[in-house]
Amino acid sequence: MTAKQRCPWPGADALMLRYHDEEWGVPLHDDRKLFEFLVLDAFQAGLSWSCVLHKRENFRAAFDNFEPGLIAAYDEARIASLLADPGIIRNRLKVAATISNARAFLAVQGEFGFFDRYIWQFTEGKTLVNAWTEEKQIPARSAASDAMSKDLKSRGFKFVGSTICYAFMQAAGMVNDHLVICYRHREVQLLR
Repeated sequence: MTAKQRCPWPGADALMLRYHDEEWGVPLHDDRKLFEFLVLDAFQAGLSWSCVLHKRENFRAAFDNFEPGLIAAYDEARIASLLADPGIIRNRLKVAATISNARAFLAVQGEFGFFDRYIWQFTEGKTLVNAWTEEKQIPARSAASDAMSKDLKSRGFKFVGSTICYAFMQAAGMVNDHLVICYRHREVQLLR
């Protein structure tokens, strides 16, 4: 039996492989999960995804399972406890951004009914399917991520530059960047 061909970026890391095989690129429409990816991608800024992914369960525990309504109410005492938590990435600016992003997220939900309805407008409600043959072809940003970044910033979101937005789009299945040789490329394409 031959092994499945995958994108090379997960390497041999079991957690990264599971994330690649089960989550990355799958179209996501659950608001709480979309917020989770926004938070995690913001914490990834300047770091590797592997570092963030290996702390994901700690982040879930520390940030009330990414419930934006709870996070929006965090006070200075809660911020201090987060900054003392060795299980997460203890960056004051990113913690503060998570709280302000929760508030902005709730405002978007109030305006659009669902964050999902708002965020998917940047790909016209569908997954953009690419046909990359090599990892080096995958861009760090796109016109859609540029537009998303600009609009999120205008709504008060922080740590939402175009590169972070593009990583979010990949994670949330707004773009299918699995290489064409990867078995997940076709599987994810069928989900759209």
